[in-house]
Amino acid sequence: MAFVTRQFVRAASSSAAASAAAKKIMVKHVTVIGGGLMGAGIAQVAAATGHTVVLVDQTEDILAKSRKGIEESLRRVAKKKFAENPKAGDEFVEKTLSSISTSTDAASVVHSTDLVVEAIVENLKVKTELFQRLDKFAAEHTIFASNTSSLQITSIANATTRQDRFAGLHFFNPVPVMRLVEVIKTPMTSQKTFESLMDFSKTLGKHPVACKDTPGFIVNRLLVPYLMEAVRLYERGDASKEDIDTAMKLGAGYPMGPFELLDYVGLDTTKFILDGWHEMDAENPLFQPSTSMNKLVAENKVGKKTGEGFYKYK
Repeated sequence: MAFVTRQFVRAASSSAAASAAAKKIMVKHVTVIGGGLMGAGIAQVAAATGHTVVLVDQTEDILAKSRKGIEESLRRVAKKKFAENPKAGDEFVEKTLSSISTSTDAASVVHSTDLVVEAIVENLKVKTELFQRLDKFAAEHTIFASNTSSLQITSIANATTRQDRFAGLHFFNPVPVMRLVEVIKTPMTSQKTFESLMDFSKTLGKHPVACKDTPGFIVNRLLVPYLMEAVRLYERGDASKEDIDTAMKLGAGYPMGPFELLDYVGLDTTKFILDGWHEMDAENPLFQPSTSMNKLVAENKVGKKTGEGFYKYK
């Protein structure tokens, strides 16, 4: 009798697990909105792991540039991965590229997709308008995800009628190299959606971590205040920016010092994130603006991309 009971419990348990798995969305078709560095990177890793991808942007010229960048990135990957078999590397590149199609009309391609990942400009109005429009054309089961690094996922999701099928999917640059993905669950995101995105991230070869819809999620919430505290330390005259960078590299083992990283990321990008958080929580000391950084941004000295930020670049 005990044996029969154990068999029954085991069978019931297996049945429940199978039922739970059946409820999750198996993402096979992905639509990526935005052909910039992040969007192209997401499209690349999705296509390279067996997904059918449609990459969407406003013009054919942008998409041609994105596709060229993806091909160059894939050839770098193939050179390392298939060093002993160049022919296999060429086949990998061609197969991956064949899985990526492009379009300038998002509404016309989302009707048959399992997942829409948005990676466009960090502007709440633009993002909400996009998702509000796509909500009318996407299939009932389609999950929507934003790659935003600083905006509230809930605010974007509220523009749609599928708040339960909406979450954050925050990749890191460069996407083909960085293994981390933050999966952001809002109060309305269903467990089915959350688990589907966790599974999807794993199929990409990424390591997903879960976080609630809090400003900056995990990485930026810790990173940006750290960077700004380095700036404040410098502004007070407590240490030079060179010594602060050296201290954090040699003392904490960081690959870049805070000022080097600020210039690499872009002071304008950091200011945008900080300003958004300050607007949400003006009393939080971690989110207070920086006079010196604001001055540099106003002078268009935003880092490596303009040739000068906290440091000068040739």
